[in-house]
Amino acid sequence: MAPKRDYYEVLNVSRNAGEDEIKKAYRKLAIKYHPDKNPDNNEAEEKFKEATEAYEVLRDSEKRSRYDQFGHAGLEGMMGAGGFDFGNFEDIVGDIFGDFGDIFGVGGSSRRQGGPKRGRSLQYDLQISLEDVMLGKALTIDVPRLETCQTCHGTGAEVGSKPETCPECFGRGQVTRTQGFFSMSRTCPRCQGNGRVIPNPCNECSGQGLVRKVRQIKVHIPKGIDTGAKIQMRSEGEAGVNGGPPGDLFVMIRVAPHEFFVRENNDLVTRAKISFPQAALGTTIEIPTIDGTTKLTVPSGTQFGARLRIPNKGVPYYNHYGSGDLIVEIQVETPTNLTEPEKELLEAFGRARDEGEDEERSGFFDKLFHRHDDHDES
Repeated sequence: MAPKRDYYEVLNVSRNAGEDEIKKAYRKLAIKYHPDKNPDNNEAEEKFKEATEAYEVLRDSEKRSRYDQFGHAGLEGMMGAGGFDFGNFEDIVGDIFGDFGDIFGVGGSSRRQGGPKRGRSLQYDLQISLEDVMLGKALTIDVPRLETCQTCHGTGAEVGSKPETCPECFGRGQVTRTQGFFSMSRTCPRCQGNGRVIPNPCNECSGQGLVRKVRQIKVHIPKGIDTGAKIQMRSEGEAGVNGGPPGDLFVMIRVAPHEFFVRENNDLVTRAKISFPQAALGTTIEIPTIDGTTKLTVPSGTQFGARLRIPNKGVPYYNHYGSGDLIVEIQVETPTNLTEPEKELLEAFGRARDEGEDEERSGFFDKLFHRHDDHDES
């Protein structure tokens, strides 16, 4: 690739040139090299792009200052792909040519508008269950969309007839008028930019070439998917126009809340109630899962709110092997409606626990008071 020329050299202005001089220089080059004035002339097109890029930089005080200091390297990250930000092109031309409208095809190319056009892409919001996430699923959705009319095969014309070239714009999709040095184009009012008219419209699609249908489409839900994920189904959007390709269908996923499980990344969290004796002595309990049950060992001395893990019983990793864990949050139940024998047993347990605690407390206070006595004697 040839190195870029100096922007001041491109516009043929001095480095201390003012805004008006720079604008005037670019205007002259734009008129001379614009592609609509030089069809199929690659050299003229490149010169036009080069001049436009130079003007974009030198008309902007910040970009010009960076360019003056650091050259082309100082503009990295400030320009579009290939150097020139074509998103600003209409603003640049409007700044140069004022209120002349669609000049040289800017804002609507003078080239034919009625060529193939890609169909619209569609979005479908789909709610699925946690079971679908865990196990994966294939389901069918109903998608309303525009499809190619089968009666006229997308031409929009009645069977036995065909579209005709627009007599207003001669198939270009735009009408052009000349004012001095400038050619101004606008969308053809007769064919609306299609470049053709349909004298005998198809009754099925009213000349549109497209009809609305509700199509059943099968969607495969991969394991581990989460709310906010997007499944792209290529070519399942609306049909293209004039032979253009169809758009895509984007299925947006939302996972419904579950009655028993809460998802934390790839872990599942649930709760299990156990009795005080089970928490104190330890036990083994059965825990429900999405696809059955599993055993959980509760160690002795487990406290209320403890979280115990069951490996690999959580949510599968999306597009990867393995799964998260099932986390069981323990809730220790306090017994109610005790029988007399149960009360006696608990009271005996309480007395036993209190005796030990009293010995500890009395030992502490004896030591504390003994220190005070020793201090008083001294």
